[in-house]
Amino acid sequence: MRSPEIPANERERLQTLVALRILDTDAEERFDRITRLARGVFGVPFALVNLIADDRQWTKSQNGTQIVNLPREQSFCAHAVCEDATLVVPDLTEDERFADNPLTRSAPRMRFYAGRPLRAENGCALGTLCILDVQPREMSERELAMLDDLAVMVEHELATVQSATIDELTGITNRRGFSILARHVYRVCQLNGLPACLIYFDLRQFKQINDRYGHAAGDRALRRFADLMRETFRESDVFARLGGDEFVLFAGNTRLRDAERMVARLAQTVETHNGLSEPAERLLFNHGIESVPTDINADADDTLESVLASADKRMYEQKRASGT
Repeated sequence: MRSPEIPANERERLQTLVALRILDTDAEERFDRITRLARGVFGVPFALVNLIADDRQWTKSQNGTQIVNLPREQSFCAHAVCEDATLVVPDLTEDERFADNPLTRSAPRMRFYAGRPLRAENGCALGTLCILDVQPREMSERELAMLDDLAVMVEHELATVQSATIDELTGITNRRGFSILARHVYRVCQLNGLPACLIYFDLRQFKQINDRYGHAAGDRALRRFADLMRETFRESDVFARLGGDEFVLFAGNTRLRDAERMVARLAQTVETHNGLSEPAERLLFNHGIESVPTDINADADDTLESVLASADKRMYEQKRASGT
């Protein structure tokens, strides 16, 4: 059995998946009706909507089986998310990637698989709509088109979920998504006695960019700053655009001195960007850092709201001091 490859955009892919807050949620009719339809249209015993997390495959909708979690290395769909188009395996026993997979060798002894990658609005493949059979089979061009149509229906449902937590302009987490993800990381820090920090950012001279170069240039500046945050921060860090030119980062297992180093790294990344950019694309930022209390008895929402306000205040102090 060959382990699946890791997509080149794995970090962004996982961040997009986590931001959906869909993993380990209850079954929903809007997804179940699609897997029911797929099973009936193709005459197969199994149809599923699977999502690929960092270490597992999780099933959002299933028809014909009770599989919910699988190790990622055993997942057919983990291979499919690396493909540009539908992955079709007419006979799993004749493919070296899957011939000795537990699902192939033992009950239910799968023989056929077809998985069409499900893409978020940013292009990341989050999982698949897949059909399986215990008999080998082929797929015609017409059947491939039908599976594609059904997968688009699933993508529309995922987009509905995503729109609530993703900032449309920059593609990173929005304020609502930040609240969800930061709360999760905060609780991990609470349970494990780990430090945490919050950093509030805003772009300096952003109004001047809009006034001098136009709002399209301002939008590009916001998108580029979000990209630089992606390039600089760790996979475990939660960063978001709160609105306007204001951004935030929540970093678990991070002390104040570590947070200061993170800001310094971002400043260096921005400086490198500025050295390669036209004046309209050059960026500057203010920031405010606050340590986050992680007492086990503290309320996550109240603590994060309080620290966010404090970091915002520190950022504005720097803003006033710099005259920007």
